[in-house]
Amino acid sequence: MSNNKKRNKKKLIVLSILGLLILTVVVLTILGTKKEEVIIVQTDFVKKRNITQTVTATGKIEPEFKVVITPEVSGEIVYLPVKEGQKVKKGDILLKIKQDQYIAQKERAVANLSSAKANLSIQKIQLQKIEADYNRVRELYSKGLSSEAELETIKAQYETAKAQVLAAESSVSQMEAAVKEASENLAKTIITSPMDGVVSQLNVKLGERVLGTGFTQGSNLMTIADLSKMVAVVDVDENDVVLISFGDTAKVKVDAFPGKVLKGIVYEIGNTAKAKGLGTQEEVVNFEVKIRILNSEVSLKPGMSCNVEIMTETKTNVLAVPIQSVTIRGYEKEKKENKSSEEDIVTIETKKEEIDTKALEGVFVVENGKAKFVKVKTGISDDTYIEIIDGLKGNEEVVIGSYRAVSRELKDGSRVRIENRKNKSESKS
Repeated sequence: MSNNKKRNKKKLIVLSILGLLILTVVVLTILGTKKEEVIIVQTDFVKKRNITQTVTATGKIEPEFKVVITPEVSGEIVYLPVKEGQKVKKGDILLKIKQDQYIAQKERAVANLSSAKANLSIQKIQLQKIEADYNRVRELYSKGLSSEAELETIKAQYETAKAQVLAAESSVSQMEAAVKEASENLAKTIITSPMDGVVSQLNVKLGERVLGTGFTQGSNLMTIADLSKMVAVVDVDENDVVLISFGDTAKVKVDAFPGKVLKGIVYEIGNTAKAKGLGTQEEVVNFEVKIRILNSEVSLKPGMSCNVEIMTETKTNVLAVPIQSVTIRGYEKEKKENKSSEEDIVTIETKKEEIDTKALEGVFVVENGKAKFVKVKTGISDDTYIEIIDGLKGNEEVVIGSYRAVSRELKDGSRVRIENRKNKSESKS
């Protein structure tokens, strides 16, 4: 009897222990499923810094002053004393075009002028004779010794002679203009340099025929450039060109001279857009900006590729955070009349057409192991930091990484674990 009681007692104890263990496992399982997720982040502190806003662009090195030489007359090149890269002075002969036909044109024009002048002399002599006859008949008519018909006849002859003289004078003027034109065309067969510089590009050879007219641009013979004054010509995106002003300083890096940074200054900003891929998804709108290079230490050549960094604005001792810490995590309702003045933060999933919204820009500040979303107003930025105009006071610890955490995972109130605190304390010490 006592043995049965002992067995029942042991069985009850075992069952109680098993029940307690099962209950404990269930409780731990429930608590485990409700355990709050901890997000690992990296942080930095809000500090005052100097920020220089920059605009980057790519382009080519070109001479500030250059002249493309084109002919105004056509013909064969019979004299070409210059070579590409040769220095020339203003007035030096660059080339000569065969003159035979232009000499002939001038001689023909001179002969025509002589003929016109001779004809004018004849017409003037005839006019003098007819004028004398007209005066004599008119006098006789006044005395009644000549008829009216005779007077009218001689008067007509006189007026005709005067018109013939005027026509001869006009012909002389035309021939003089033809001689002047032929002389100018003959002179244009010799092309001289319009400036001191270098033959930066030579497109023709001795013996080639070139095409030239006085109304349209002829063959591109060569380019004369002043290589002592070089500029960087770059294409700037339409969103960035509004930040650039005349006189902004720039750093110019030329691919051909790695490690060299040249100083420059903006002196020309294009007013007309240059569109590429018009009407397609790849459409790009740029504006041409020219930067004058100051005191170049290297021998720059036209056409070299370059990268330019234009400093558009600098602010000193302003609150700033790493640029990757600023994110847009939702929208907020616009404040309108007859509505609550309190800002109503809504989720990004909310349909924008259902509310009047604007993008909500801010950073996550770490306080007591939790992330707090703080709305901020930003200013200028450089490659690393962005200015905070409003929303932070300084020395707050803001989340800067990971990118996934900042842009997606973190929410207002999320628990975080900072994995860079030890490194920061070591660096401070």
